[in-house]
Amino acid sequence: MRPKRILVIMHDSLVPPESLEGLAQRDIDEWRTEFDVVSHLKAAGHDVQCLGVYDSLTALKQAIQEWRPDLVFNLLEEFDGLVKQDHHVVSFLELLKQPYTGCNPRGLMLSRDKVLTKQLLAYHRIPSPQFAVFRRGKRVQLPSRLRYPLFVKSATDDASLGIAQASICEDAASLRQRIEFVHDQASSDALVEAYVEGREIYVGVLGNERVTTLPIWELKFGTLPEGGAAIATRRVKWDRRYQARHGIYTEAAQNLPDAVVAELHRLTRRIYRALHLTGYARVDFRVMGDGRVFALEANANPILSQEEVFARSAQVSGLSYDDLLARILSLGAKYQATWRVGEG
Repeated sequence: MRPKRILVIMHDSLVPPESLEGLAQRDIDEWRTEFDVVSHLKAAGHDVQCLGVYDSLTALKQAIQEWRPDLVFNLLEEFDGLVKQDHHVVSFLELLKQPYTGCNPRGLMLSRDKVLTKQLLAYHRIPSPQFAVFRRGKRVQLPSRLRYPLFVKSATDDASLGIAQASICEDAASLRQRIEFVHDQASSDALVEAYVEGREIYVGVLGNERVTTLPIWELKFGTLPEGGAAIATRRVKWDRRYQARHGIYTEAAQNLPDAVVAELHRLTRRIYRALHLTGYARVDFRVMGDGRVFALEANANPILSQEEVFARSAQVSGLSYDDLLARILSLGAKYQATWRVGEG
């Protein structure tokens, strides 16, 4: 790929330094993705500028109009502190007729809304745990059709925010308490699902019209404390000391029956299209001991640091980190946004 002018947008607190020298791992972890992407794009010969964004698009518009980047590399995961607002930023890029990497506005909006995602999966008859939604500000009335144990999470937050061992509820009292916790602490609706015990599986995917799935990945829970359920709590996903203490890690999934492997790839492609995703994404599943597969959620624009699941899975497929970034740039440059219809 010939060198391009690339504007990398990110949260204003995550603009990375030029070097990691002298910095603590805890500090590096905060903006590891941003550092990896920016440093590798520069090493590949691209002309790169970083722009931090929080609650204003004025600087973004100015940078695009004055610098005229070939592509905006979108690393934003929220706007004005709200995860469900990031699709508006991408819509703004489309209004400016600015090519960008990652998912389109519609796919972002659908996949960020966990309730809409569940409803669409049900419509397309894609197996997913039974669910109910408990609206914030409404009286909690527990349905009889759901069977314990149940899993409670925010209908909007991601990155395992608010997920803990207490998220699994065995009775009505604990369920009511956890729903109220989500309402109060996350200030969001509560999504309650049937808890599926099984292997935690991730499948990465790249593409616009044509879709490529990556090798299947698995979160290994190691030796969790006695009585702890195998769920991806915030500590399991992000606390390095906790991971080291309990032997928690991710790897290419082993010993999955061929039929299950084929089903995971098939469902990933169906979900990607059902949610109108483009660019790149990761779909999360549970695989039960009897081989049944349940889709949990889809993550548009998943974390892109070198050491995380998406990049490691791509590497197993033969895509180096530099190759992966080049593929994402190419998909962004080729995406047929509405304003491009009729271009020759």
